Amino acid sequence: MRRHKKLKEEAELNVTSFMNLMIVLVPVLLMNMVFSQLAVLDLRLPAGDQPGEVNPEDVTLEVTIRKSGFVVSRTYLNETVELASLPAKADGPDYDGLSTALQGVKKNAVFANRSEITLLADPATDYQTLVTVMDTVRLYPAVVAASLVDAVLFPDISLGEADALEVTP
Repeated sequence: MRRHKKLKEEAELNVTSFMNLMIVLVPVLLMNMVFSQLAVLDLRLPAGDQPGEVNPEDVTLEVTIRKSGFVVSRTYLNETVELASLPAKADGPDYDGLSTALQGVKKNAVFANRSEITLLADPATDYQTLVTVMDTVRLYPAVVAASLVDAVLFPDISLGEADALEVTP
């Protein structure tokens, strides 16, 4: 008996169907992809209450966040002066009023070159209000050369807890 040697043919790899799948799948995945942005703010703790830790010559700007509204104040030589009081609107906090008040403070020569601000939040302040206030005190929309840009107010933010309100009988 003779054995016939069969010629072995190399199999061809057919990638046409795979390429068709990729041509359809890649655009679909790209259209459904969510592009997320992550914003990180460097926050500081406010200066301590002990004498000697804080230079009393430094002027500090504070925004107190309460359910009743915002209070913008400055502290100089251990004396606090209220610069603006912004009561809450019927539909929520007055962020536009806060931005306008801080823009006025920034025009003051004392605060023109300063970038620090302290946010003192009531313990009952919700997270979204705190984030919106941080965005409000950092930047404001300004028109420069016929285009809208974000101008800087006070980007160096310190967080603290507001004093409890004194209830008078």
